[in-house]
Amino acid sequence: MSNVQPSAAPSRGAEVQAGTPPSRAQPEPARLPRHREAHAFVPAPARAVFARLDDQTRLAEHMGRPSAMMGGGRMTYDFDEDRGQAVGSHIRMGGEAFGLRLFVDEVVTVREPPRRKVWRTTGEPRLIIMGAYEMGFEIDEDPHGCDLQVWIDYALPERGWARWVPGLAALYARWCVGRMVSDAVRHFSVASGARSA
Repeated sequence: MSNVQPSAAPSRGAEVQAGTPPSRAQPEPARLPRHREAHAFVPAPARAVFARLDDQTRLAEHMGRPSAMMGGGRMTYDFDEDRGQAVGSHIRMGGEAFGLRLFVDEVVTVREPPRRKVWRTTGEPRLIIMGAYEMGFEIDEDPHGCDLQVWIDYALPERGWARWVPGLAALYARWCVGRMVSDAVRHFSVASGARSA
């Protein structure tokens, strides 16, 4: 979509939940050197946008469908009792891409409704073209809706051929954050059009 603007920028530092006492703050993860983001205006209140994106199956619905970027494969989700909607909650994804089995375990590190959410990989992800990563979205209220930004900081895999082809990880990161933003814009644009009809 024309109003989705992916871009690259320097990596941001680690964050923890606002108000977390220093003694309970999680240690800062290893610096992730690569960054990609996408942003757009969404014609809906911040609370509605946050509620939709807080559901990982909606935020990353493009991962649940076979696609060329996934080599015809797709990912499925396995949630804990908090369903990825609380700090410390785990989101596990498994599936395949290009005929290879994938697995990643993510943990939510920041959740501040209706403004922002951050999650990152734990352990060693079993991915092809990307290593560890941290992702998040930020929402700024606007009189007519809100501005949405989705970002990812990531590292290349430590092993395998893909670490020598960094452009593939950059392409995938751009596709992923772009789809998250464009899917949100599309959903709320359709809903807004239905209400005004």
